[in-house]
Amino acid sequence: MSPTIPHLPYAVPAVLLALALALKTPTFVRAWKDPDVRATTLLLLLAAAVFVSVSPAGIHGINTATGVPNIAAPWVYSLLTAFCGSCLAMVVTWRDEPSPRRGRTIRRIWLIYTGIVVALWITFLLADVPDERVQDLDTYYACEPWMRWHILLYLLAHMVSALVAAYLIWTWTSRVRDAWLKAGLVFLQAGYAFGLVFDIAKFAAVGARWTGTDWDWLSTRLAPPFAILDATLVGIGFIVPQAGPFLEKWTRDRISFHRLRPLESALRVVGPSAAPARVGRFAPLDLKLLQRRQRIHDGLLRLAPLLDEDVWQRSYDVARAAGHDERTALGIAGAVTVRAALTAARTPAAQPPAAHTPTAQPPATHTPSTQPPSPQPPATPTPGDRALSDPAPDGRRGVGPARSADPVRIGGDEDEIEAISRVFHRARIIDPVRRRVIPEESMSTHV
Repeated sequence: MSPTIPHLPYAVPAVLLALALALKTPTFVRAWKDPDVRATTLLLLLAAAVFVSVSPAGIHGINTATGVPNIAAPWVYSLLTAFCGSCLAMVVTWRDEPSPRRGRTIRRIWLIYTGIVVALWITFLLADVPDERVQDLDTYYACEPWMRWHILLYLLAHMVSALVAAYLIWTWTSRVRDAWLKAGLVFLQAGYAFGLVFDIAKFAAVGARWTGTDWDWLSTRLAPPFAILDATLVGIGFIVPQAGPFLEKWTRDRISFHRLRPLESALRVVGPSAAPARVGRFAPLDLKLLQRRQRIHDGLLRLAPLLDEDVWQRSYDVARAAGHDERTALGIAGAVTVRAALTAARTPAAQPPAAHTPTAQPPATHTPSTQPPSPQPPATPTPGDRALSDPAPDGRRGVGPARSADPVRIGGDEDEIEAISRVFHRARIIDPVRRRVIPEESMSTHV
């Protein structure tokens, strides 16, 4: 394959890591002082840079752009060395509690690997490597005095970091209880195992050149796939413990947001929410979920005077007797009670008599009476009038005729509200209960 054509095995991890870095950038901007955020962002940046640079097309492009044969070697090996140091620092950051000792360990790691990067550039500048070698530089120049040290430096740095990180993870895994972190450590261990295979293959190929044997295929054919697996799995291992909880919460919020829609739509008839601010279409999901929950709470609060304790209790008992579990029974009882309250809220109150349209006939004359008008008995307020005029417990007016039974509080926690919303429009589940609890004539009157 031509060195100018990007290799797919290198391009796919590079694109995925670049995407992960782009998704992580807003978090870095908001919380750049957090050591974990800084370490993760730096690791993703270095991993993406390694995959972009290490492909044959990337190596050839760097050499061509600078006009210096093989200048890509110290560039790529420096990035790889920095990535190894970043991985070690990340493992220490996760493994140890914040302390001055941990800070000293991380600074020592960066000091050592910075020194290795400087040594890589010095040995390359002192080496004589006039011919560009895109795929077999390690074995082609294995016997050049300074280039030999250059190659050994980056291979030793890579192997030591893999061994130390694998040991730290091995002694730490048994104490980890978080499932996402443990999954990340499994990926890291697998990645470092593949990395050791890469190192062994490279050392064998270079050592064979020193003894006059040609084992170049170990370096050019066997080692690269293991290097790709190493960097990919290590990158995934560091991403999973942070992306996993975020995706888990996002999925849970998305499900809740979808499930709460029926109840929110039904409660709109009782009046506007106390939080009328609109959330944009592209607003964060947790903000949209918070607003939906607030609207439901406001609707239930306005509907509170009409929520019948007796209806709720009988609905719950019938649902349990029908074989529904506790959570579903609570949802059915709440849904039946809320639907009954909404039906009551839509019941028209006593209407005033219809006004007569005046005619063109002249008004009838009559003699004014000298007797005072007889007093009229005061109109008896209807239940609907009382509900509309009497303030609710929260200070707002009622929205419909008052019930004789004591009100019941529905939606004491988010799980109950979600259970109500899930069955709210599922007639097959709630109608059998509703028919047994609410008189048939009452249902037919208000449907």
